Amino acid sequence: MAQLTFSDLFAGIGGMRLGFAQAGAVCVFSCEWDKFAQLTYQTNFGEIPAGDITTIPTSAIPDHDILVAGFPCQPFSIAGVSKHNALGIDHGFAHPTQGNLFFEVARIIKAKQPKAFLLENVKNLQSHDKGRTFQIIKQTLSNLGYYIYYQVIDAAYFVPQHRERIFIVGFKEPIEFGFPKPTLTNLRVRDILEPVVDPKYTLTDHLWNYLQNYAEKHRSKGNGFGYGLVNLDGITRTLSARYYKDGSEILIPQDNKNPRRLTPRECARLMGFPDSFQIPVSDTRAYKQFGNSVVVPLVRAIATEIINSLTQRNSPPHLTNRINQLRLFEPCPTY
Repeated sequence: MAQLTFSDLFAGIGGMRLGFAQAGAVCVFSCEWDKFAQLTYQTNFGEIPAGDITTIPTSAIPDHDILVAGFPCQPFSIAGVSKHNALGIDHGFAHPTQGNLFFEVARIIKAKQPKAFLLENVKNLQSHDKGRTFQIIKQTLSNLGYYIYYQVIDAAYFVPQHRERIFIVGFKEPIEFGFPKPTLTNLRVRDILEPVVDPKYTLTDHLWNYLQNYAEKHRSKGNGFGYGLVNLDGITRTLSARYYKDGSEILIPQDNKNPRRLTPRECARLMGFPDSFQIPVSDTRAYKQFGNSVVVPLVRAIATEIINSLTQRNSPPHLTNRINQLRLFEPCPTY
């Protein structure tokens, strides 16, 4: 059987592409507007992704079996909502630029009719606007004729990082599908650390004192804000795109000196990228790129299940007589 093909929308630096390629699929189209992410993508995959998705006609996109998209999440994330509220900017679907990009995905799904798709976003997508945003997304995908599965998955079962994201899988036919089951492994932060690290990643006295005072100020008010000093035998907090600012959410303890940030290579490992993945941009850009990316082994596991489902094409018994009913599954358990 020929290899399944996929398109890589909102490709970032190619985390989704890596996962699907590792699962055996072939990428036939990529799209990413950020020029620095394009540089990283080109360096590693030998192609420059197409630019702004809103300017790309569907006729320019090759037919593909699977559509893959981690559409922009900031308008739906907890931090993004807070930031936009503070700036007086609408969030969610009302966001003037990013919020409507889901409908670009829907436009391409409608035109290309892929056999399946995988969409990824922040956990908060489910609860945004009291659940109305997610309901619109589910209904839109259902109206396009797809059977939907979705689940919030914590990447801590794949890398030593607590990172909850929602994954939405859709099939054009009523095919049996299950998200990968978690495997409890003893993942440790120390296993992704580099043996020798440049002193520039160690926090200055000024920044370390600031972070400690900031945390103490919020503790005294009963708030939970503060830095995250890592237990090297445990897992980290979520790596965010703002990590470049001070690294406060993930700090590595050091003997007889201030803690340090992760290096860009360590961030890559924390997201499941292989050491062969090249980092051609500055540290600041690299932190943003890995913080915005996906956990590669998790995507690979989901991609494997999607490919297996398409290959085996087993229709679930309870769907055989429900093809014309609402094409929507209940969510799988969160883990």
